[in-house]
Amino acid sequence: MRRSSRSPLRLVADVAVSLVVGLYLVALVMDEVVPRAGPLVILGMIAGAAQGVALWWRRSHPVPVMVIALAGGALVHFLAPQGIFPFAGLVALGSLAAVRPPRVSLPALAALLALTALNFLTASSEEAQFAMVFPVVAWALGEVVRNRRVAIDQESRRAVSEEQARIARELHDVIAHSVSVIVVQAAAADDVFDERPDQARAALRSIEAAGRDALGELRRLLAVVRPGEGEESTPGPGLDRLGELVEPFRAAGLRVAVRSEGIGADGALPSGIDLSAYRIVQEALTNTLRHAGARRAEVTVRAAAGVLELDILDDGRGSGGGDTPGIEGSGDGGAGHGTAGMRDGGAGHGIAGMRDGGAGHGIAGMRERAAMLGGTLDAGPLPGGGFRVRARLPLGASR
Repeated sequence: MRRSSRSPLRLVADVAVSLVVGLYLVALVMDEVVPRAGPLVILGMIAGAAQGVALWWRRSHPVPVMVIALAGGALVHFLAPQGIFPFAGLVALGSLAAVRPPRVSLPALAALLALTALNFLTASSEEAQFAMVFPVVAWALGEVVRNRRVAIDQESRRAVSEEQARIARELHDVIAHSVSVIVVQAAAADDVFDERPDQARAALRSIEAAGRDALGELRRLLAVVRPGEGEESTPGPGLDRLGELVEPFRAAGLRVAVRSEGIGADGALPSGIDLSAYRIVQEALTNTLRHAGARRAEVTVRAAAGVLELDILDDGRGSGGGDTPGIEGSGDGGAGHGTAGMRDGGAGHGIAGMRDGGAGHGIAGMRERAAMLGGTLDAGPLPGGGFRVRARLPLGASR
């Protein structure tokens, strides 16, 4: 750790610890050794002062500081056995245990206990036993600090990972939806460019609108990733914008009916649920547009008994054909008509798009959104054809 990174309070504490420990050890050696005089006084003072100075680096270089504290502590104890407590070693051990795992700190604890055990040769048994407790306490305190730091770091990493996953889901939903609309509309414009230029122009206008919406959503997401660039982040879309959401699908030829039950105009939903519900509907309709031989889709949003229910049906043809019982008037014609007029095989399994790897990821993303809010999501083909996505999100969820 660089000195410049230390807070003023920590700086004062580090200076105080180094000075107090160093001066105490020097005074202890002088008090014990002076009566005998000789060069041992100088040697002991150097050992005491070295331990105090070394403690200044105990956070950045805990292992070397521990070695100095053990070596200097052994010399000071030899010269002044009445000191009993290896103060420098206790401080160094606590700092070492706070930043290094037990495989490093436990050997240091054993070495300090061995040093403290020398008191059994020079002090009473009661004093020696009392002194043996302190290295264990110092190690335990350091280990508590280390575990707390590890827990905080893991929580921070988890929060970052969740945020990255959330942004990835948002990007997937925005890009998949907009690109799907653009591809379908571009194909439609190409088909009628010569015979129906008015329809081609309408398709191009829809492409422009989808592109603008995608750019707006991407700017909003980038504002979250890179905050503080002078642009305030706007709230994410919610169920109040379902009308805007389905317009590009209708322009692409998919007849979408939206029904809302139990949600008042002034009844705002929790922001997390509102955004997730919007994204689930968006992803389901996008998969219908991309992969299903569907001409009609029906979206039902219902709030009752503290639960928000989402029900999305389409009349896409499964491999066995047949009409969708859930949507009236959908069983006329082949899977290649309507919105599905896609040249990559429109007879997919409704919203699921099971033959396309991307759709599987979309359903997994929808399930993950629901699970994060404590809800559930079921998706699968209907017996008579078509596909259904049903989600239940508890309105008590706050994330």
